[in-house]
Amino acid sequence: MKKRFRLIRRGDRNTYYCFDSLTKKRTSLDMGDAETAERIIDAKNDALRQPILNLSIARAYLTGADSGFTTRTWKNALDSLIETKHGPTKERWIRAAKDKALLPLLARAIAETQAEHLFAALKAGTVSTNVHLRKLHNFAVGMGWLPWPIVRKRQWPAIVFVTIQVNLSI
Repeated sequence: MKKRFRLIRRGDRNTYYCFDSLTKKRTSLDMGDAETAERIIDAKNDALRQPILNLSIARAYLTGADSGFTTRTWKNALDSLIETKHGPTKERWIRAAKDKALLPLLARAIAETQAEHLFAALKAGTVSTNVHLRKLHNFAVGMGWLPWPIVRKRQWPAIVFVTIQVNLSI
């Protein structure tokens, strides 16, 4: 099987590039070390051949960097977030932790969470669920507990507040 990604070096610049033979596009690897660049290219090609094995390898690398990576749950993240708050904000987060829509998510490991799990909680919840889950997700990304966002900023459902008009004239 022909390799999809190749390593190239352009001109006098000491920067290596990844060439995708399928799309014919070149992306910079932002490095001048040939050995490291070659490892990245090999990893990209291996990812295409053995996607399941690569997930296990990625978990092994991430667990080496953070021992709690595979065991940390959303409940742990929520508790850590609540600890950073004070006063009325802390009280609001404590109430948010009791949201029934979040309960199935809280027991799930952060590393094993997929976008479908977050969207299921959003579908079962309210506007408040959307607001708090979005903030909890961003907290996990900011703490480095998620290597990248599960749901990108533009993919989150819009927060729509409903206004109710009350006629008080008797």
